[in-house]
Amino acid sequence: MMLVPVVLSGGFGTRLWPLSDQAHPKQLLPLVTEKSLLQDTVSRLTALDERVPAATIVVCNRSHGPLIREQLAAVDQAASLLVYEPEGRNTAPAAAIAALLTEQLYPAENPTLLILPADHAIPGVDAFAKAVGVARDAAEQGHLVTFGVVPDRPETGYGYIKRGAELGEYYAVDKFVEKPDVERAQEYIATGEYFWNSGMFMFKAAAYLAELESFAPQLLTSCRQALDAASREEEIVELGRDAFLACPSDSIDYAVMEHTSKAAVVPLDAGWSDVGSWSSLYDLCEHDAEGNVRIGNTVTLDCRASYFRAGDRVIAGIGLDGFVVVDTPNAVLIAPKDRAQDVKRIVEKLEGDEGGK
Repeated sequence: MMLVPVVLSGGFGTRLWPLSDQAHPKQLLPLVTEKSLLQDTVSRLTALDERVPAATIVVCNRSHGPLIREQLAAVDQAASLLVYEPEGRNTAPAAAIAALLTEQLYPAENPTLLILPADHAIPGVDAFAKAVGVARDAAEQGHLVTFGVVPDRPETGYGYIKRGAELGEYYAVDKFVEKPDVERAQEYIATGEYFWNSGMFMFKAAAYLAELESFAPQLLTSCRQALDAASREEEIVELGRDAFLACPSDSIDYAVMEHTSKAAVVPLDAGWSDVGSWSSLYDLCEHDAEGNVRIGNTVTLDCRASYFRAGDRVIAGIGLDGFVVVDTPNAVLIAPKDRAQDVKRIVEKLEGDEGGK
């Protein structure tokens, strides 16, 4: 079996503003280790016991291309194939383009795709590799596989997957559930039947395209046209603009997984995080004796359970409990850690104010 990794790097990570912005989105920043999240994502592929081609497919925005190529070369992935989207259209079209392109590149291989967002953190690399092995077997049986994170708390920031019948080391999918409130999340955890929805997938390219043909034919047609109109140069495929912009914006979950009878979920217990907010980044970092994360030149007095990230200036905190303080050349963020999800609203407000000038 040939396994083709597909890394989705089209997002901008607005919940990690002001560090993450359109020019330097979170997946291209070294937030958890000395490598960027993108570099960590492609580096953990070396742990897989699979036949993986030298070229990983990376779907991204054209403006990020030079930096992505530089970062991939730094981790010995210079041969990776970059697919430039004129604008983001969510994950379903990105995966469709990758599936179509993979069938062109490896027509005799019946390739399997491993779809990975570029901005996730997975410290447990061995557990990740084991889950991929289970998913491989499920994909070989014709399933479209999603990875369900074994939850350790009643999280309200993630969607959930309810497992169905046991199929060996994985399960059929009973249903997908939207982000719950706290009470509902607690009920989910108590049953032991729910996983967090990781947004990672594995399936045969042909199987995914067949399901798109059934459930989202317009999306598939637009993707075919965008790839037919693409310009190609060395390791870069630039999609046809007009055809791709005509493509509906949809996620893999909504376009296919919630409709197909072939959905399966593989449990993943590997310390996964989508690094979706400053509070989740706080959880991933090392803490001092007072529970603080301190990055850069920081001075604290009577502060607890807070995240401090200094830029070029000193950050000084006094009496802060559960706060996020981030300094960059362009902006400073100060917020209670339990309101970290609201950072996106600040970005929207700033963009609205700029649009009204």
